[in-house]
Amino acid sequence: MEASAENRAALLVGLEYLIGISYVDDTEVFKVCLDYWNVFVLELFEAHNQMEPAIPAAQMIPGVDGTGTAVHQRRQLYASPLSKLRMLMICRMAKPEEVLIVEDENGNIVRETMKDNDVLVQYKIMRETLIYLSHLDHEDTEQQMLKKLTKQLNGEDWSWNNLNTLCWAIGSISGSMVEEQENRFLVMVIRDLLNLCEITKGKDNKAVIASNIMYVVGQYPRFLRAHWKFLKTVVNKLFEFMHEMHPGVQDMACDTFLKIVQKCKRKFVTQQVGENEPFVSELLTNLATTILDLEPHQIHTFYESVGHMIQAESDNTKRDEYLKRLMSLPNQQKWAEIIGQAGQSIDILKNQDVIRSVLNILQTNTSVATSLGPHFFPQISLIFLDMLTVYRMYSELVSSTIAEGGPYASKSSFVKLLRSIKRETLKLIETFVDKAEDLPHLGKQFVPPMMDPILGDYARNVPDARESEVLSLFATIINKYKAEMLDDVPRIFEAVFQCTLEMITKNFEDYPEHRLKFFSLLRAIGTHCFKALIQLSSQQLKLVIDSINWAFRHTERNIAETGLSLLLEILKNFQASEFTNQFYKTYFLTIEQEIFAVLTDSFHKPGFKLHVLVLQHLFCVVDGLTEPLWDASTVSYPSNAMFVRDYTIKLLGASFPNMTAAEVTKFVDGLLGSRHDLPSFKNHIRDFLVQSKEFSAQDNKDLYAEEAAVQREKERQRMLAIPGLIAPSELQDEMVDS
Repeated sequence: MEASAENRAALLVGLEYLIGISYVDDTEVFKVCLDYWNVFVLELFEAHNQMEPAIPAAQMIPGVDGTGTAVHQRRQLYASPLSKLRMLMICRMAKPEEVLIVEDENGNIVRETMKDNDVLVQYKIMRETLIYLSHLDHEDTEQQMLKKLTKQLNGEDWSWNNLNTLCWAIGSISGSMVEEQENRFLVMVIRDLLNLCEITKGKDNKAVIASNIMYVVGQYPRFLRAHWKFLKTVVNKLFEFMHEMHPGVQDMACDTFLKIVQKCKRKFVTQQVGENEPFVSELLTNLATTILDLEPHQIHTFYESVGHMIQAESDNTKRDEYLKRLMSLPNQQKWAEIIGQAGQSIDILKNQDVIRSVLNILQTNTSVATSLGPHFFPQISLIFLDMLTVYRMYSELVSSTIAEGGPYASKSSFVKLLRSIKRETLKLIETFVDKAEDLPHLGKQFVPPMMDPILGDYARNVPDARESEVLSLFATIINKYKAEMLDDVPRIFEAVFQCTLEMITKNFEDYPEHRLKFFSLLRAIGTHCFKALIQLSSQQLKLVIDSINWAFRHTERNIAETGLSLLLEILKNFQASEFTNQFYKTYFLTIEQEIFAVLTDSFHKPGFKLHVLVLQHLFCVVDGLTEPLWDASTVSYPSNAMFVRDYTIKLLGASFPNMTAAEVTKFVDGLLGSRHDLPSFKNHIRDFLVQSKEFSAQDNKDLYAEEAAVQREKERQRMLAIPGLIAPSELQDEMVDS
């Protein structure tokens, strides 16, 4: 008994030493200590969660209350080191990603220019550790934080670093407390931080405090939803910070405003007790003043935030009125004025300041369309035709400038600026079409007027002036309106197919954006407008299949995966059509050969899941074909399955010269035997690859990507079960919005 008491005393002394070592200002030493603390606290937390049964009296720890369970006894034993560990985590908390204002090596407060990934990883581990510590004793966690905050307020412990780490720690435990305790805690924290902001002098000091207020309030949406007065005070404080010119403060104010609005949007369109009107109306009245000192990109974030508010209004008349007031500034003061001047003289559109104004207006519209969704309809209807006219004018200007200036003209800053107008126009239309999911008929009416100014322009232009966004826009339109677009597909095909293929098949590098978007468009057509593919001539269909084969040979992962997904869609659709025999007789062997080539070359491992699905489809489809896949005039087989077996053995025998004929035959027989059971089929292929000489010395983790994804989902479910481990600000918007 005495020995065990001595061991426990030694253990506690060891933990004290380790806490002392953890305060040493050495990053590598701290990382090692942090890894230990994370494992140590997790083990205690899991034991606490499972609540072990009471232990016999003979095994009770002397000097520790014997009435509790084994778990409670361990917690009592470790109570003192755990309390000191909470203070360590609070004092050394790493910087979260949302914080943009940092102290540089010269002691100046500046805007962060580059994310430090090491710090973000450290923050994640520290946050997780502190949440476990909080669950083990909420009371102690709260008291330590409030005590440290009081010392900031009275100046006893004031410093930028001390306030930063404390506030980062406060923000990091969001969601771990029960609501009542969180409310009590947050009322004191926010009140003290706002007081600190009032009483502290100096621009740098105020910037640090502002940064911390914004970070903390952004982490606690549940509290803000439940306390309107605090929510209003916080938002008005953010509006104050939007006039603060200190680097980073305005960016953080706009980002925090967006984050809060996404979680509390209904509060702003409901008339609260003691208010004369909903907050959104008051905001729109003072809009020009609030955004006066903001940069264009910050204004776009602000407009997106207000779009979220307006989207929460269920009354159509009020919502349209709010939208009209929100857009009056860009509509009347800028857009209408520019369009009016362009009507008198088109040269006004060549002025670089005017071009930038047009771009800014379009970006503002896109921001609102992003958050407002289908309810953006009145605004896009207002500017749509003028927008297409401007698009056409700028497109002609780009073409003539490149024609006159030669190939280098496309790289000039003037042409880049003109093209940014075209891109933003396409992005705005695509955003609206994509978001108008509840009211698809709204977007469909915009398609006919776009055909010539956008599609025709793409076909007529020189390659360097073709916008890849045209491809993604029409992919979105087809994905949204599906078979309704069937009649338009030939026109789309004619305008983009041949000319884009010529751009992207010369090598694997040129026009990277066009590549992925082209295959995304093809996939949309193959999925939703398959009849249009059937109506192609045999030469055109061959071109489609060849381009798909080319896509999945690509080393760019996204392009290869899009090509494989498209191939799978087309194979399934042809299998269900009346042309199944004709199609597979023409393309079966080519596709099998191409898929085995990428499956076994060790460069395309990320596509393994889709390679397996395509091969399984091919090996299963042979049973349903009624015509022979082989050339019946030269050879004869009892069935397509036997022919495919023979062909595959020869194909793989040539690809794997190091393998014996018996090994290859065994593998192919295994494929045919397991083809109706996907897990067995996949494991059979994977085992074959891993054992092959080409793969045996390599990292093959991509072959196990599906299993890794299942593990990640299990881990996420575990984290969701522990309050606070996934921050409330990262969970689905407005899960609770009473």
